Amino acid sequence: MQKPWLSHYPNNVPHSVVHHPLTLGELLPAATQRYPDKQALVLAVAAAGRLFTTSMTYAELEVHVARFAGALASLGVSKGDRIALYLPNCPQFLIGYLAAARLGAISVPFNPLYSAREASLQLRDCGAKVALVLSQFYPLIQEARIGSALTHVIVSHLKEYFPAPLWLLYTLKQERKLPRAPLGKGDLRFRDLLKPAPIPPIPRVSEDDTAVLLYTGGTTGVSKGVELTHKNLVVNAEQNRAWADLGDGCETALAALPMFHAFGLTCSVNVGLLTGATLVLVPNPRDIGGLVRTIEELRPTVFPVVPTLLVAISNYADGYKHDLSSVRVCPCAGSPLAPAVQNTFIERTGIRVVEGYGLTEAAPVVMGNPPFGDDRHQTIGIPYPDTEARIVDLDTGLRDMPFEGDWTVPGEIVVRGPQVMKGYWNNPQESAAQLRHGWLHTGDIGQMHKDGYFRVVDRAKDMIIRSGMKVYPAEIETVLMEHPSVQLALVIGVPDASRGELVKAFVVLKPGAAADVEALLSYCRQNLAKYKVPSAIEFRRELKLSAVGKPLRRALREELAA
Repeated sequence: MQKPWLSHYPNNVPHSVVHHPLTLGELLPAATQRYPDKQALVLAVAAAGRLFTTSMTYAELEVHVARFAGALASLGVSKGDRIALYLPNCPQFLIGYLAAARLGAISVPFNPLYSAREASLQLRDCGAKVALVLSQFYPLIQEARIGSALTHVIVSHLKEYFPAPLWLLYTLKQERKLPRAPLGKGDLRFRDLLKPAPIPPIPRVSEDDTAVLLYTGGTTGVSKGVELTHKNLVVNAEQNRAWADLGDGCETALAALPMFHAFGLTCSVNVGLLTGATLVLVPNPRDIGGLVRTIEELRPTVFPVVPTLLVAISNYADGYKHDLSSVRVCPCAGSPLAPAVQNTFIERTGIRVVEGYGLTEAAPVVMGNPPFGDDRHQTIGIPYPDTEARIVDLDTGLRDMPFEGDWTVPGEIVVRGPQVMKGYWNNPQESAAQLRHGWLHTGDIGQMHKDGYFRVVDRAKDMIIRSGMKVYPAEIETVLMEHPSVQLALVIGVPDASRGELVKAFVVLKPGAAADVEALLSYCRQNLAKYKVPSAIEFRRELKLSAVGKPLRRALREELAA
């Protein structure tokens, strides 16, 4: 197939990455061999007006992972078994994740914000036999485990890796407020499993074995477990390393995005381990002041972000001087990046943020704007090395959409490459629907430029049909967010008897800003075709976000339907 994007690669980016057949479980030993005394991780917690940190070298992390892997093996965990991780960004997550990989077991990260019902559904679907959880989540897991395959819950305290002053402060101020529950039969304390013990033989693990199950709503809104192999994840880490020209043993990656999400897991953890970087773990990225202080003091070079995080940092940085100049690579994905958000962030922080694109089913990154090359705003960039992408018709998914001028007619984005998932866990029907003729169907409507740059128009399921005309919510949201008073906008279609659907916008204003409905409608009329102008605008103090900070249109639709 034609690959016009290759001619726009920066000179230092190869068309194909050199893939070393490593498994996830081999990344840590390889990094430890190269950099035993280098900091592998730093836990950064802002409290009482200062930043508390504690660190662990690669050699120390290797000991903790080896011991925990041995403990899991003694509990009967073997290759192919699922291990649930119900944790925020903390050392325990990293230790559990790497120990499972070493045994050939499958990590199943959970969103710590899940309710007992949501956790129960995922537990039963994945069939996990062991769960590693924080103590405050233990009562919830006790409720959620009913009817599941769980035999052991391993309970850890967040403070176990805190430095002494913060350990005491947390004990006195926070721990007393947390729910307490005695351990049930068969359940254990994390700290008791890190004692020296014989290390069992490591099983033979293939790069084609499933390493992680990441649950996603996908294109249907039904939660499905995405099976990602060791190869999927390691190759995507290699692609990201090549794309961002990351050095070995000299980077510091800021893990502010949740590690239970594909973007944070790959672009912070896996890339960090592959390159022997220092991982800075931020358990609470909602504390923007603490996050900015973390950047200033710990000087990360790599900082994956989502648009809502950019908005929060920009608002915090407005009128203040912060030295964030250490950040060299700042990829942004998760939801469309409005030009106003991108430009404001660059202006207030000096950080060059570039938009990329991915999905959990692709481990997750498939394309991006070059961090040091031709960044074309309002595009998601060009396909990564060894990755192909097309725009196909929505009806059959087989016909390439023709060009009209410099861009193709809108159609579905389909991709293929070594990072694309094995399939959905225990769901062959949905796997066949998404993986067709070797291509992953993303469910996103997009266009390709003649130069090979792509842009997302919207999700197919979010497209609004108003009087027979196609309306893409993302386009309207972009216009609204260019208004000087608007911080966040979300657009959905609402049923209408005569026109099929109407366009409704939900808007959050910037702190201290003022605007009325008519002012925003007038702005839309100046910048949009008449049929795209919202029929109604509703102001909100906040909009529901996913755990990774992505605005949830689905939540608004469900709210209105109820």
